[in-house]
Amino acid sequence: MKFLKFWVALTIGFVNIWSLDSAGAQTLDEALVKAYRENPRIRAERARLRASDEGVSQALSNWRPVVRVTGTTGLKRSDSTITGPAAKEAEVTEPFTAELTITQNLYRGGRTEAEVEEAEYIVRADRARLALTEQSVLLGAATAYGDVARDQAVLELNKSNERVLEKQLEATEDRFRVGEVTKTEVSQAESRLSRARADRIAANGTLIDARAAYKNVVGDLPDKLQLEKPLTDLPSSLPDAIDRAKSNNFGVILSRLITKAAESNVRKINGELLPSLTLNGSAQINEETTTPRSESQVLSMTAKITVPLYASGSVRSRIRAAKQIVSQRRDEFNQAVRDAIEDTTEAWQILQTGRAQIQAFRSAVKAAEIALEGVREEVNVGSRNVLDVLDAEQELLDARVGVARTMRDELVATYRLRSAVGELTAVKLGLPVKFYDPGKHHQRARGKWWGLSADDGR
Repeated sequence: MKFLKFWVALTIGFVNIWSLDSAGAQTLDEALVKAYRENPRIRAERARLRASDEGVSQALSNWRPVVRVTGTTGLKRSDSTITGPAAKEAEVTEPFTAELTITQNLYRGGRTEAEVEEAEYIVRADRARLALTEQSVLLGAATAYGDVARDQAVLELNKSNERVLEKQLEATEDRFRVGEVTKTEVSQAESRLSRARADRIAANGTLIDARAAYKNVVGDLPDKLQLEKPLTDLPSSLPDAIDRAKSNNFGVILSRLITKAAESNVRKINGELLPSLTLNGSAQINEETTTPRSESQVLSMTAKITVPLYASGSVRSRIRAAKQIVSQRRDEFNQAVRDAIEDTTEAWQILQTGRAQIQAFRSAVKAAEIALEGVREEVNVGSRNVLDVLDAEQELLDARVGVARTMRDELVATYRLRSAVGELTAVKLGLPVKFYDPGKHHQRARGKWWGLSADDGR
């Protein structure tokens, strides 16, 4: 009868962890939205991108005129010697000069066009870098979410196991008192309970670490997290995933755009070897308080052409260096493609492995439950001992922990695969959040001629 009570406790103790009360729980989408809105890494990368937008405005400024106003004033004393009764005469005047100058570049050897092109490529590259950071943060949030949910489940399983083993020990001690089991079997039950307590302490420590990692990425932590279903909108096959990665992986896109910017830089430096043409206009007023008063006005308009002949070889050296950088960027692009293929293949295999393991562990749970029930019945008729029951309980615990871990692995693997193929952004995931639009700030910065204020891009 005592063993029947023990079996009821075992059944209740190993309640399905994923059906626990979810009051106060945060969904994975809510965690992703919070990370997208508030994670400092994403916010910092957005600020970096806005700074890059200003690079386009700076490049365009070479098409715009430069206007300056200068003015000078002061005192001027002139001493002169005159032959006659007055041997010396001194004159103090207040000269004043004001000048307005306008300089307009007409042609800079193609440098302005190349500078604008380079700046635009850099902006696009930094947008890809922002997307990489966004994917990294969202993947980190999904991973941390899965870790916490898994570790909460594992901790609850270990707590349930500890409670069951406490009842097991009580039942074994009662049976020892009436001579049904030996002292050795009591010691075995005590040993297994001590191990369960150690496992529960270790599981709690692992959960604390996971909670800290979650808070770092997301910013806060609710009481409970529930393991959710993995993503379903995934590539249909590994070749399909690799094709998507080659085109959409943000590491590949970033490397391609950096290469384009390097090519524009070669053209920009090469422009220093070509002639340049500048239009200069000025208006000048000169006044001097002499007697009679002196005043003059000068208007001028000039065109200046500059033809570089030889500049110590430094420009040509910089061109050669820039071409080497282009070669470097092209090789880095080729490596980025290889890295994307490797990441995609690895993510695909991890996902397939995780799915297969889930089925295996679920089958193991069913088998372990049947085995434990059978061992319990055999103990009642005397054909099995306490150690057999303890071993069966441990196998069931291990199988259930395995299910929790592989469910987490499958969940994270789907997010990792989406990241590898460039589809783990807030837009691609369809998160319920107002998306950051980098184009708004870019257009404002591109056409801004005045102002010192720096906005946040909204």
